[in-house]
Amino acid sequence: MYALAAPVNTELDIKKSRFIGIVMPVASREAAMRELGALRVCYPNATHYCWVLLCEGASGFDDDGEPGGTAAKPMYNVLMHKGLTNVLAVVVRYYGGIKLGAGGLTRAYGQAVSEALKLATLTAVEPTTEPRYRCAFAHEATLRRLAERHAADVLDAAYDDGVTLRLRLKVRDVAAFEADATEALSGGLTRCD
Repeated sequence: MYALAAPVNTELDIKKSRFIGIVMPVASREAAMRELGALRVCYPNATHYCWVLLCEGASGFDDDGEPGGTAAKPMYNVLMHKGLTNVLAVVVRYYGGIKLGAGGLTRAYGQAVSEALKLATLTAVEPTTEPRYRCAFAHEATLRRLAERHAADVLDAAYDDGVTLRLRLKVRDVAAFEADATEALSGGLTRCD
């Protein structure tokens, strides 16, 4: 999987219609909708604001009045072909008076996103997981130090007759972290999920 390092845009003129292709990194659907709102202000009086969002648990798309399947689907196909995640693609269209037909629209919307991605810097994204681990109070500091050593983020902690930490770490690091923690805590570690 890949993510965008920074927002990128490009512009195409096809049979007097202006297509502005914009791709940007986003962390959530809420952030994407804020960005879409800002683009509507930045590009007033456009005919269409077609978009595709690929974000964990919050993907979506909208043809914004274009014939079904002629805008968002080709945009989505380009993003999937590149293996992108946490990305919002928007194509802003100013209609130029000449109808492009379904095939022309499909090519134009896909090309607008493709051209923007040619200018983008992509960074590899490693999959992460958020396991919960339980230990005695006396071992909490040791568990936190091990998490830091393995570049794991402590997302939250729950306390009752022991301590439960929810961590975010790279999937490839889980086995090594669990082995180190089990040894350091003399077997006093329990995975809760």
